[in-house]
Amino acid sequence: MPETRADNVLMQKVRDGDLAKMAVLFERHHRALFRYFLRLTGNREFSEDLVQDVYFRMLKYRHTYRDGNPFTSWMYQVGRNAHLDGVQKRKGEAPLFEERMEEPASAEPDPSEILRRRQDLGLLRRALAALPVEKREVLVLSRFQNLKYEQIADILACDVGTVKVRVYRAIKALSQIFFELAGEKAS
Repeated sequence: MPETRADNVLMQKVRDGDLAKMAVLFERHHRALFRYFLRLTGNREFSEDLVQDVYFRMLKYRHTYRDGNPFTSWMYQVGRNAHLDGVQKRKGEAPLFEERMEEPASAEPDPSEILRRRQDLGLLRRALAALPVEKREVLVLSRFQNLKYEQIADILACDVGTVKVRVYRAIKALSQIFFELAGEKAS
C-alpha cells in the first residue's frame, strides 16, 4: 500500500475537525485493513467488526495523530490495539480461523496443478493460523500488507532491527509448521 502525503494531509484535517475527510480515508484503506484482520483472525465477521472499530477509534483518538507520522502506520497501530482488545473480549468464544478465506482464481487450465496449489494454499493458511499471534501479525504486516520495516517498527513500537529478527523468526516458524503439516522435513 503506497504511503501518500495526501493521506497524511487528510488525517491532519480530520484531526483538526473536518470529520468528512474520514470518508475518503475509509474508501482508500478499509479493504487493506480488512485483509490485515482477515489474515490475523481468519474470521470475516470479526474482521469487518474490527475495521469499523478502527475507524471509530480513529475518530475518537484523532487528536493523537501527529504531523509527519505516516497515516498508515498510525492506522495500523490503532488497528493492532483494536485487534488485541477484540481478541480479549472474545476469549471463550468460538476459535478464530473457522471460516475459509477466499482463494484466488487460478488461470491454470491443468486440474492437477490447480489441486496442488489449493492444497499448498490450504496448508499455508493452516500453518499461518497455527503461528502465535505475534508472529502471524509481523508476517501479515510485512508480506501481505507490504509495509516497510520502518512502518512496522512504528506500529510495534520497536527498532527496525527487532522487526527484521521477528520477521525472520516468523518465516522460519511458518516454514517448520508448513512442512510438518505437509508431512515433510523442513530444510
